[in-house]
Amino acid sequence: MKIAILSRNPGLYSTRRLVEAARLRGHEARVIDVLRCYMNITSHAPSIHYKGDDLIGFDAVIPRIGASVTFYGTAVLRQFEMMGVYPLNESVAITRSRDKLRSLQLLSRKGIGLPITGFAHAPDDIEDLIEMVGGAPLVIKLLEGTQGIGVVLAETRQAAESVVEAFMGLQVNILIQEYIQEAKGSDIRCFVVGEKVVAAMKRQAKEGEFRSNLHRGGTANLIRITPEERSTAVRAARIMGLNVAGVDILRSNHGPVVMEVNSSPGLEGIEAATGKDIAGMVIDFIEKNAVAGKTRTRGKG
Repeated sequence: MKIAILSRNPGLYSTRRLVEAARLRGHEARVIDVLRCYMNITSHAPSIHYKGDDLIGFDAVIPRIGASVTFYGTAVLRQFEMMGVYPLNESVAITRSRDKLRSLQLLSRKGIGLPITGFAHAPDDIEDLIEMVGGAPLVIKLLEGTQGIGVVLAETRQAAESVVEAFMGLQVNILIQEYIQEAKGSDIRCFVVGEKVVAAMKRQAKEGEFRSNLHRGGTANLIRITPEERSTAVRAARIMGLNVAGVDILRSNHGPVVMEVNSSPGLEGIEAATGKDIAGMVIDFIEKNAVAGKTRTRGKG
């Protein structure tokens, strides 16, 4: 098979591992900088060009599209879909999961456990908004933030009001969520491939920090998850339409709650914590499922 990997940096651990796993199984893998692609959008013969080459003959495409280039990255992926190339994750599913509000609304509609969440732009009554999610302490998030950036824990009502007012002054959209104190600064990353959780790790925030992201100094360890947590992760990925996803779950007093569904989950932390060949599992999934034109949306949406 000929596999395209859409990644801006071939030196990243996840990109290197996917190339390695593909080549180990006898496939041809090519890393393509999505921002260097340019497209011919024409009826009956859509094409993608890259550094003067016409990108043809690919059987599958693995999108590793960063949040900052979601718009252009998904446009390129959509073009691959229109050309009949099998996408590991479809453009519509990635766009859906990157929109925090939309993803939470979709998960909510299907009955997935979530933290109590408020969404606001310019509420007339900030006190009522805070009360709506159970009062302080609470978590305030920028809608466009990633990797824990733009996430604030407000431990008192006064602090919550000040932070909300500050974000309002910047005219940005924010989410306000209940703070799951019983999680004690930890969450569970479930790595879903197809209809299975193939690996799971517990991420623990460093001392004095509530964000457990590994980029923020958190640590990761192997963990056994419950059948309910396993089912929640698989269902969340399916609702987003993702074949491969990192589903972040908190253990709350009322069961597992989903914080986020990541369409481009990193491999380094999960492979180190579990010792599993996750990249190999991803390539195995493509081998079993890659069929020309097998895109549910065919680039629509």
